[in-house]
Amino acid sequence: MRLSNLADYAVVIMSAAARHCGGGRVSAAELASETGLPAPTVQKVVSKLTGAGLLRSVRGAGGGLQLARPAAAISVADIVEAVEGPIALTACVEGQDCAVDHNCSVKPHWPMINNALRGALAEISLISLARAEKEMARESA
Repeated sequence: MRLSNLADYAVVIMSAAARHCGGGRVSAAELASETGLPAPTVQKVVSKLTGAGLLRSVRGAGGGLQLARPAAAISVADIVEAVEGPIALTACVEGQDCAVDHNCSVKPHWPMINNALRGALAEISLISLARAEKEMARESA
């Protein structure tokens, strides 16, 4: 499985937002600067993350973006699904046509495989990613 660029960017953006936990709000422009991603891309991803209830946008003076839930309560699976939709390795599980669907002995097993993959991603919390980044930054300094 390979994540799309937007899903990858979403994990990067959420990790950056998590580093601001407790320190107030952060703007999309600041997230773009911190991550090195283009501002329009950050805006697009932030919109998806906000729509999925992972980020909260506050308007006005002192406004900006903040995590909608504690970083420990947000998983990599949550972030990927906010951008990609349900985690599925094959299109046939989502009801899309397949040339061998009528004769496929593997199709009944894909939900179990997809659940295992989602479970593995659900085990990785946003707080663990943010902590790992902080540790790497300290080690390289």
